[in-house]
Amino acid sequence: METQKALNAFKEHFGDADVSVFSAPGRTEVGGNHTDHQHGEVLCAAVDLEALAVAAPCEGDTVHIYSEGYGMLEVSPSVKPECGTAESIIYGVLKEAEKRGFKTGAFNAYVISNVIGGSGLSSSAAFEILIGTCISYLFNDGKIDAVTNAIIGQAAENNSFGKPCGLMDQMASSVGALCHIDFKDPSEPVFEKISFDLDKAGYDLCITDVKASHADLTDEYAAIPDEMKKVAAFFGKSVLREINESDVFENIRALRKELGDRPVLRAIHFFEENKRVRRECEALKNGDMPAFLENVRLSGNSSFKFLQNVYPSSDPTLQAVSIALAVSETVLDEDGSYTGACRVHGGGFAGTIQAFVRKDKTEAYVSAMDSVFGKGSCLVLHIREAGGIKIM
Repeated sequence: METQKALNAFKEHFGDADVSVFSAPGRTEVGGNHTDHQHGEVLCAAVDLEALAVAAPCEGDTVHIYSEGYGMLEVSPSVKPECGTAESIIYGVLKEAEKRGFKTGAFNAYVISNVIGGSGLSSSAAFEILIGTCISYLFNDGKIDAVTNAIIGQAAENNSFGKPCGLMDQMASSVGALCHIDFKDPSEPVFEKISFDLDKAGYDLCITDVKASHADLTDEYAAIPDEMKKVAAFFGKSVLREINESDVFENIRALRKELGDRPVLRAIHFFEENKRVRRECEALKNGDMPAFLENVRLSGNSSFKFLQNVYPSSDPTLQAVSIALAVSETVLDEDGSYTGACRVHGGGFAGTIQAFVRKDKTEAYVSAMDSVFGKGSCLVLHIREAGGIKIM
């Protein structure tokens, strides 16, 4: 990112001040598709795309943030903004931080980001973690730890922005690196950073933006946790983590009669996906790339067939993600040797797909994806070790 450009832009909009510079990364979901909101397990990573803020405290009680693409955002703690706006996220982070006993205050900030909006790389989570990091260092001596910052960001997105997301996006952005997270108790998620060098293993992480926005798909996303929770409620529980997979299989007939088929399939995906996350982690720890890739493929298969988040059920003619997966598999299996693995990425329905591509295939893979979705659609990303940080 162009730090000097951001410093100059801050001065242009807000004048001279004793500024600090903060950064929060985008994230990639490696394994655990739609498991976090059911208190499941995920394997995720921060990536080398970031939201960056130049910020300084100011007089008064209003936060002023000039964000490229949004213009000047002004948020007063006494005026609740409309849900679904960038202002509602800022307001939410301030309020959720205050609820947890942290100090907040007025500040000016200039924000620039290269995390692709609406793409599944979690530009909203990066923004939330960025604002939380600003608050931590500007007013609390850096004492808001990574897990608490993530919980604050998720609460802001749930309660103020109005999106019923799980905690994975914020945790990945806040903690950084390649990370296995268990959300059995979401108030105290357990995480383990996994040391694995994808470059040394001879593979690239590729994310392709299929140019189909997440906008207007909130109902599709909301249906997934809603249907999973209905299966849990059938057994008197609130989330799927509180029941056993055997409970579902032993009661399929009754579940289908009461809830229909899709909730049952989505519940099956949840239990199997948790197992795959553990297998992926073991494979990476053991340096077993073939086993890791096989579980990535199995995750994609389950997401398509059972979770069913590859295209919107409201309009099955919109299948950009399906097209991306079809082209990917053709390239990666060109010689019958499976030179990589691909799967739907993040929330699904639109946005991006993820692929792990053997380096000798990367150029051909990027070319194939760009030929379908436009030049620059396929990005080769790298895992970033740092989460939300103060960089100067």
